Amino acid sequence: MPTHPALDQQVTFLYAQDAASCWEFYEKIIGLPLVQDQQRVRIYAVAGGRSFLGICMAGAPRASANPRVEGGVCFTFVTPDVDGWYAHLQAQGAAIPKPPEHSSQWRIYHFFLHDPAGNLLEFQRFERPDWPAPP
Repeated sequence: MPTHPALDQQVTFLYAQDAASCWEFYEKIIGLPLVQDQQRVRIYAVAGGRSFLGICMAGAPRASANPRVEGGVCFTFVTPDVDGWYAHLQAQGAAIPKPPEHSSQWRIYHFFLHDPAGNLLEFQRFERPDWPAPP
């Protein structure tokens, strides 16, 4: 039996300077269903709505380890219990730079940390009624 809070969904965000070409590729070539169009981000359902892929407009070409430029990744775990995950990870000794916070721009509650390889991880809860509930 797990000793940590449940995970409900998972979202991976990929960044692209030419987001429109990527959106067309994922919609028309791959055939992923579009769940949300947030103008600068389009989010697609994967695996029956428990996993999602977000394609975001990059602010610059891939030139650094910054995950918010083309080629970068932010691996996001979606959970109703962001505070539970924060407490669990802290108890495990994870270095978390800032406690969970609300983002009014994106209507989420979340926190970030890096894995041992430096990959950016996020634990978040959507606070918007148009986000699909898990099956």
